[in-house]
Amino acid sequence: MSKEEQLQEEPEIIFIPDEEGNEEEFEVIMKFEVDGSDKKYMMVVPVDAEEESDEVYAFRYEEDGDDLQLYTIEDEEEWSVVEETFNTLMDEFTEDEEESR
Repeated sequence: MSKEEQLQEEPEIIFIPDEEGNEEEFEVIMKFEVDGSDKKYMMVVPVDAEEESDEVYAFRYEEDGDDLQLYTIEDEEEWSVVEETFNTLMDEFTEDEEESR
C-alpha cells in the first residue's frame, strides 16, 4: 500500500466543543458542495459513541488556511437540500460498492 493510499484510509478527525466547552471528537465521513451554491458541507459522526449509532451531524463549513469554521444549519430549506444531497451521495456510494464486488 502506498503512502497516498494510507492517507486516504486514515479518517479525518475534527474536534467540536459541546455546550459546556468540552472538545468532542468526530470523524468526517463526507464533504460536499451543493450545486448552484458556493457553500460547503460536512457530515460527521461521533468517534467515541458508546454503541454503534446512526447519529450523523451536518455542518456548513468554511476553510481559511488551516482554520476551520463550522456553522450549524438552522434554515429548514437549507437543511432539506443538504439532507437530499447527502442521501443521493450515499445511494451512489452504496451502488458503486455493490458494483465493485
